[in-house]
Amino acid sequence: MAFSRSIAFSSILLLLFINGSFCFYLPGVAPQDFQKGDTLQVKVNKLSSTKTQLPYTYYSLPYCTPEKILDSAENLGEVLRGDRIENSRYVFKMREPQMCNVVCKKLKLDAKTAKAFKEKIDDEYRVNMILDNLPLVVPIKRVDQDSTVYQLGFHVGLKGQYSGSKEEKFFIHNHLAFTVKYHRDSLTEAARIVGFEVKPFSVKHEYEGKWDEKTRLSTCDPHAKHTVVNSNTPQEVEEGKEIIFTYDVEFLESDVKWASRWDAYLLMNDDQIHWFSIVNSLMIVLFLSGMVAMIMLRTLYRDISKYNELETQEEAQEETGWKLVHGDVFRPPNNSDLLCVYVGTGVQFFGMILVTMLFAVLGFLSPSNRGGLMTAMLLLWVFMGIFAGYASARLYKMFKGTEWKKISLRTAVLFPASVSAIFFVLNGLIWGQKSSGAVPFGTMFALIFLWFGISVPLVFVGGYVGFRKPAIENPVKTNKIPRQIPEQAWYMNPAFSVLIGGILPFGAVFIELFFILTSIWLNQFYYIFGFLFLVFVILVITCAEITVVLCYFQLCSEDYLWWWRSYLTSGSSALYLFLYATFYFFTKLEITKLVSAILYFGYMFIASYAFFVVTGTIGFYACFWFTRLIYSSVKID
Repeated sequence: MAFSRSIAFSSILLLLFINGSFCFYLPGVAPQDFQKGDTLQVKVNKLSSTKTQLPYTYYSLPYCTPEKILDSAENLGEVLRGDRIENSRYVFKMREPQMCNVVCKKLKLDAKTAKAFKEKIDDEYRVNMILDNLPLVVPIKRVDQDSTVYQLGFHVGLKGQYSGSKEEKFFIHNHLAFTVKYHRDSLTEAARIVGFEVKPFSVKHEYEGKWDEKTRLSTCDPHAKHTVVNSNTPQEVEEGKEIIFTYDVEFLESDVKWASRWDAYLLMNDDQIHWFSIVNSLMIVLFLSGMVAMIMLRTLYRDISKYNELETQEEAQEETGWKLVHGDVFRPPNNSDLLCVYVGTGVQFFGMILVTMLFAVLGFLSPSNRGGLMTAMLLLWVFMGIFAGYASARLYKMFKGTEWKKISLRTAVLFPASVSAIFFVLNGLIWGQKSSGAVPFGTMFALIFLWFGISVPLVFVGGYVGFRKPAIENPVKTNKIPRQIPEQAWYMNPAFSVLIGGILPFGAVFIELFFILTSIWLNQFYYIFGFLFLVFVILVITCAEITVVLCYFQLCSEDYLWWWRSYLTSGSSALYLFLYATFYFFTKLEITKLVSAILYFGYMFIASYAFFVVTGTIGFYACFWFTRLIYSSVKID
């Protein structure tokens, strides 16, 4: 019965998402129409590197600055991501091509300026720009697949050697060939921007005479139709060298409509891998569903019917031992207060993830709304505090607790305080590197306000409501004297069974985990929330089923200490997540700086801790429901 229900549920989910896994999206901004000649203002964003994971503001390098640098208003998620969006000297006219526009001429580089450029080139930093809310990309042809992939931002420069020399030199990309793609309305002649691409070049510009505003370059002259098409004479970064920054811009009409302009960025060439991940996870679910069905249909119903036929104690004991611990199975565990806190926090996380996932699948968290995903998760975490307080208080009252305010306070503070402590240390390290990824004081104050001003009061409201509810009644009475637990087989050792229990939930998600880590640490878009939602549902089912199976085996061997073990069984999948993150660090990333490595492992520890709380809570509630179900089904003499 349970087996068939699980198959039906999985089938319905597959049917719902088989055509929608790529997800439509609701754009984060309203479309803007441009007439010919309208001004297009290019904005600059952070400098980013996958080697250091430390973002910097664009003007931390001595690029050409406008008369006044203006910051664009960033949301909470953008600030936490290190985005710093500012105006620039790159200004276009709609549908009016420009050639060899001089942005500025940098006087001879001093040692400090040259060193700054060299360090960023060596660390493979990329420059990020934005036009009409579209990020700048570099198109890269894939010869093997006859397709084009897009790299976010262009590299500050490159390293190389002159022919006949072995000395490594640094060259800067000082000429940018922009391509703005637009879709034109045939009736109104208004156009909307649907693409923003660039090809960067390194060119040692030359000119005759003394430099002034009217000086014409001999290396890039629109009058002589001499344009930059390669980097054969590159601009070296060295003390005493002067650099001239230039750009071209061309406009190409495109058939892509405004609503579909993000499709190229979100194009997924490896969807077969995701389907393999889903099928792999479903196999795990079906296997566990079969085991649960066998336990529920054959063993349990047989046991219950025999118990209810009032067999002798000896005969019952020969069959199974789970009924023998009925007088101890609902005895409150050690550190029951801490369990209540972790369960409440897990409920808070589960609610946040579920609602975020639903919004993402429906398209409300489009990449065009930069920082929207992180902002939504933070706000949902805060408002889900009411459910955390309710869940912890209900469980606390069942354990005969009386101080609901104390348990509510611990629920509101324990997890955020431990994460905040790690976050402050990491933020201090980022500050020390003078990176834009460091959270400013104002944003820090906003986070503290969200925590103490909104989340904590909501936890107390939930705790008050939960504690006023009647206590959950156990289906059987608890004996006054605890029963002695017999010696257990080696495979029922708590540490062994807990570690075994985490393997299957991790196995259900590890393929999708690879893509999530890639999007976070290799600066790529992740927008396949249809697949992710399917994997999340499978994770929930897997956590619940593996915990129920192992809980049943534990009770059969007359070990009634299931409360904490049920939480740790599925929660141990977080250990495998952290181990996989470690494996990913050494095999996929090229991080060499100590600070960057500390940041990586610090953030992955926080992610693993959160994963532990969520999966542990799912396993706990599954086991809680299971034990109440089986012990309420038998007659106790």
